[in-house]
Amino acid sequence: MAEHESLEYGKADFVLLDNVSMEEFMANLKLRFEKGRIYSYIGEVVVSVNPYRAMNIYGRDTIEQYKGRELYERPPHLFAIADAAYKAMKRRSKDTCIVISGESGAGKTEASKYIMQYIAAITNPNQRAEVERVKNMLLKSNCVLEAFGNAKTNRNDNSSRFGKYMDINFDFKGDPIGGHINNYLLEKSRVIFQQEGERSFHSFYQLLRGAPDSLLRSLHIQKDPKGYNYIKVGGQIKSCINDSADFKAVADAMKVIGFTGDEIQTVYKIVATILHLGNLTFGVDGDVTLIENSKLVSVIKDLLSTKEENVQKALLYRTVATGRDIIEKQHTEQEASYGRDALAKAMYERLFCWIVGRINDIIEVKNYNANVHGKNTVIGVLDIYGFEIFQNNSFEQFCINYCNEKLQQLFIQLVLKQEQEEYQREGIPWKHIDYFNNQIIVDLVEQQHKGIFSVLDEACMNVGKVTDEVFLQGLNGKLAKHAHYTSRKCPLCINHPSFTCRYSVVGFIDKNKDTLFQDFKRLLYNSSNPVLKGMWPEGKLSITEVTKRPLTAATLFKNSMISLVENLACKEPYYVRCIKPNDVKSPLLFEQERCRHQVEYLGLLENVRVRRAGFAYRQTYPRFLQRYKMISEFTWPNHDLASDKAAVKSLLQVCGFDHDVAYGKTKVFIRTPRTLFCLEEQRAEMVQRIVLFLQKVWRGTIARMRYRRMRAALIILRAYRRYKVKSYIREVNRRFKNVKSMKDYGRHVKWPTPPKVLRNLHNVFLALLFRCIITSIALWSDMSAVFIEAKVASLEALKGQRADLGLQRAWEGNYLKRDRPDTAASFTLVSSELQRKDKFMRVLFSCNVRKINRFHKAEDRAVLITDRHLYKMDPLKQYKPMKSIPLYNVTGVSVSPGKDQLVVFHTKDSRDLVVCLQGMVPANESRIGELVGTLLSHFKRKLQVNIASPIQCSMNGRKCTVIVEPKINQSQPDFTKSRSGYILAVPGN
Repeated sequence: MAEHESLEYGKADFVLLDNVSMEEFMANLKLRFEKGRIYSYIGEVVVSVNPYRAMNIYGRDTIEQYKGRELYERPPHLFAIADAAYKAMKRRSKDTCIVISGESGAGKTEASKYIMQYIAAITNPNQRAEVERVKNMLLKSNCVLEAFGNAKTNRNDNSSRFGKYMDINFDFKGDPIGGHINNYLLEKSRVIFQQEGERSFHSFYQLLRGAPDSLLRSLHIQKDPKGYNYIKVGGQIKSCINDSADFKAVADAMKVIGFTGDEIQTVYKIVATILHLGNLTFGVDGDVTLIENSKLVSVIKDLLSTKEENVQKALLYRTVATGRDIIEKQHTEQEASYGRDALAKAMYERLFCWIVGRINDIIEVKNYNANVHGKNTVIGVLDIYGFEIFQNNSFEQFCINYCNEKLQQLFIQLVLKQEQEEYQREGIPWKHIDYFNNQIIVDLVEQQHKGIFSVLDEACMNVGKVTDEVFLQGLNGKLAKHAHYTSRKCPLCINHPSFTCRYSVVGFIDKNKDTLFQDFKRLLYNSSNPVLKGMWPEGKLSITEVTKRPLTAATLFKNSMISLVENLACKEPYYVRCIKPNDVKSPLLFEQERCRHQVEYLGLLENVRVRRAGFAYRQTYPRFLQRYKMISEFTWPNHDLASDKAAVKSLLQVCGFDHDVAYGKTKVFIRTPRTLFCLEEQRAEMVQRIVLFLQKVWRGTIARMRYRRMRAALIILRAYRRYKVKSYIREVNRRFKNVKSMKDYGRHVKWPTPPKVLRNLHNVFLALLFRCIITSIALWSDMSAVFIEAKVASLEALKGQRADLGLQRAWEGNYLKRDRPDTAASFTLVSSELQRKDKFMRVLFSCNVRKINRFHKAEDRAVLITDRHLYKMDPLKQYKPMKSIPLYNVTGVSVSPGKDQLVVFHTKDSRDLVVCLQGMVPANESRIGELVGTLLSHFKRKLQVNIASPIQCSMNGRKCTVIVEPKINQSQPDFTKSRSGYILAVPGN
């Protein structure tokens, strides 16, 4: 089972379906597509559904997740199949291949790119320059081949119009050292004709829209594709393809691969020549055929580096040798047009084959000696067209569908063969499987003397005028009784296993002959351009030389398919089956019938049946045990049985699944998916408990480690501080030990530098001591540790910003008892009750105040500040508590720089308390310094203290300002309302 794939995404492997039916298969495929899971498995086959949107599942992080992992360790992905092929190649020195199939628009080309990207990413860990160069060229070759071999069709904006098989060669370390590309059946008819809504090959539009003006002028062409007959249908289509950017990318790729400047220039010239050929028109003057726009002949001769008269002669005449006599036969208008089109198609096909050959020359393995360098292994990647069924199916579709039948036959054979071999290897009885053997379809096409290709070749070899109707009659004569062949007049019908396709035989003869007059070959061979000359070596033959009849297109294609299948059969195959979800390129639409048809002709359901013939799931004993051992107490955490096989048997017996499994030599086989899902459910339950246990243990370990580190650091810190303080005290004692005997009583003695921990206290203490000395005040009467710290804190916060801090007097803190002795008993009673109720330890400060209430009125109150709360009390009601503010809710205090006793307590809920201390005895006593110092001491210096005028505050969430104004006739401080807030009027004298 693939990890991290819950059943809400459907079954990651179709083999695990409860019932193998088309309905269940389609329902699971649709569910996974809708949930964004575009990849699934059928055993070791990847089923890929084109998402028609960019997906973030191909980056470096994803590559690392699949690197070196087994196929079922991660969710289904192209990278998993690529890694499996790479591991088989590297570990077992076995040649492998990845066969990618599906119809146009199903995502085959993108799949091959991602597979190449993955292989490039996981190889060459030592970053050898030569290997990096080979990897870069292999990746860049895709860009060039797509430009010259792909086109926009109604089904796909980047449809491959050729088949491609690439062999990547690896050295004994598993690094790529070269490669080889084979191409199959380029759709060259697209050069001269395209269906409505389609384009010709990308290369034409890239040249016109991306080439610089200087290059276009040298090629005598203009930017508008609608000016060229061969491509004007596609030139009118609005497309999202960026031809200009693609031109630059292809040009850069060709340079990276190693094309020379002359070679690249020749490529552009050939493409331009084909465009000009399409604009050539022929007319008739009596019995003479003429070129109507003869100026183009001059352009073509410049591009082909040949003579103008030779070009004109090749277009209008055909040279025929009869014995020793040579006859020049003039073309009819129709023959001239046919020859022009044949030349355009042949030039483009020859150009494409030359590009493939040139890439092969550059990337092929050179100077490799197996005895010296070790065995050279191969991974092949086959990206080839899928079944094509259009309204009008012709020779190309017939060849393509034959190719797919051939590959489908190989697929079924190899899958069956692999299954049978595995059962025999493991000692499990093999059960015969019924399936459709499409060898009968393959024989219908390729069988010697009786197959359709043979009948077609015979028709082409007949003397005299042979028509498509004659060919059809020959088919009817030999194949009329064949179960998979029917014909009605022109259509030729082949009954494929999952569909019937009708082919129009019109053009079969001409396309099979693929005639190109020898005059054109001699014309191009005699070019002064060495690159162009090298593309046409057969042009060197003289007119009278007798040559063998060239092989027909059908025979060439059949031979190449037979060779391809033989090549694939000797490798270990891996498969990617691509499915197109809809025809409108929507990322949301899943067309049931459209996908069902593809599932049928790709034989995916048969694949599931083959895989499910006996057992739905199989796994090696060590890996099975590694995944499920936590289910049984006999196997967790490690078993002590004789072997892993015995441990697996014990585990399955405990779970009650022994009746549904078979035990091979190295693998356990599970018959039904239900057993596997039950195992997964038990595993998921146990994994959760194991994870919680591991988290608990690990968190405890981390906490203990953190505690030990913190404790060790604290011990070291405390010891170091004690050492520094003791050293400082010893040094002070040493320096001032004999000051009484000194004349100046030690005034000249320099104080030692205090340690950092004492520096602030040292400076403040000296300043305080100096002030006390010069003012001759007895400071020591109240110098308990608490008040010393408070005075030091007050001096630090307010020094130089307020005139009178009250440092010269003794600080009492709780002043309500002293200021009003007559009510002291009531206050003491209320204070004791509050202490019992709120459990505070100490009174920090108390005093009578004038405050502003919530109705913006001034009133007399008292404040009591303890180590837990700030209480507001009513002195007229025996100090009844009115409201309390938790001290942790106080965020700061603000005071003015004057002599007034204004203080604002700022709170977290923006309901600040604005008060003015009053009722002091004596009347002129300043207590602001004491209040600030006491609060700072309690808050360990972490309270914000602001000295400002005016003071900004917040009353019930509203911002306001408190201004202090002295008034001559004011006897007591009092608050009044103002436009911006409040005014505290204080006596002016």
